[in-house]
Amino acid sequence: MKKKLLSILMATALVASMTAGCGNSASTETKSETKAGTEAVTKEDTTKGSEDSSKGGEETDIGKIYLVSKGFQHQFWQAVLQGAEDAAKEYGVEIDFQGPDNESAYAQQVQQLNNAINNNPAVIGLAALDTESCMDSIKTAQAAGIPIVGFDSGVPGAPEGAIVANASTDNYAAGELAGEETYKLIKDKISSASGPVRIGVMSQDATAESIINRGSGFVDKMKALIEADGKTVSVEGHDKWANKTDGADVVIEVVVPASVDASLSAIDAQNLLNKPDTICIYASNQFSGEGLVNGDANIGKLGKDVIGVAFDSGAQIKGAIKDGKLAGAITQSPIQIGYKTVELCVKAAKGEKVEDVDTGCLWYTAENMDDPEIAANLYD
Repeated sequence: MKKKLLSILMATALVASMTAGCGNSASTETKSETKAGTEAVTKEDTTKGSEDSSKGGEETDIGKIYLVSKGFQHQFWQAVLQGAEDAAKEYGVEIDFQGPDNESAYAQQVQQLNNAINNNPAVIGLAALDTESCMDSIKTAQAAGIPIVGFDSGVPGAPEGAIVANASTDNYAAGELAGEETYKLIKDKISSASGPVRIGVMSQDATAESIINRGSGFVDKMKALIEADGKTVSVEGHDKWANKTDGADVVIEVVVPASVDASLSAIDAQNLLNKPDTICIYASNQFSGEGLVNGDANIGKLGKDVIGVAFDSGAQIKGAIKDGKLAGAITQSPIQIGYKTVELCVKAAKGEKVEDVDTGCLWYTAENMDDPEIAANLYD
């Protein structure tokens, strides 16, 4: 009887072990999903990071990840690269990070994107200078089943399904935050003014989606706050934003240089600073922020007659905030943009589900820029 009972128990254990083995085999089958089969998933799943089974520095066999950025001319992109390299090390992948000589070099970026596609990678990361210029290349990648992960401004207007996810700042919301914080600084000046006053908005260009959204977020929020306090607003300057109202209490003037040239940006700043009704100037990225500071070098109105507000960081902008020439700025998290781009690329290349990740933004001033949460996102 005991022998019979022992035989039954051994048989039961054997069946259980075979069942468990079948379960493990089924779970590995999900790795066979194709590159074109990437689907959406909740944002929480994409931000777990440390819980991802592919992390830990072990080599991931997906080949080289090609990242085509907008350039290397700003320290911002060096910080994005740092984040990308951090993620590459953690996920055990190799990256190729490229960018054009400047943010007007559309043709050069298209060539870099084509070179990446010609290598038939498992995935590409792209921060498009101009989606229309990249359109044929994007369609080629899509036809080849190569998923694209957008970063920074992403790839707005791309064919449906070509961009599987984006790692980026919500630039419109960041512009709104800049508008809210700036209005606190100039509200009293507007309410007590005996005549019209002017708010300048400096934009690097009117083509990059990220730059456009930062300007639009600021202009829309500022206009709404001013009108809520009973004043009228006229938005003037560049056609992208202009909505003129005669006899307005406040003029918001948006200026864009003819090309992405530091000297032209400084001239824009000088023109705004020399207008006697200017009370504030907002510069919507590092390039225009530096143009604002440089333009004031021989005028000396910033921090005195005119309140200056910037976007991004860099040594010059941080120094101007510490010196009181600029009241504050919005910082993105460029390291997080780079890190999350590679993280999304790894998942997309493996056929895992991905969704857009908002990498966030913060308002910083001389008072809080050394706080750990802020300082980690500021670069030289």
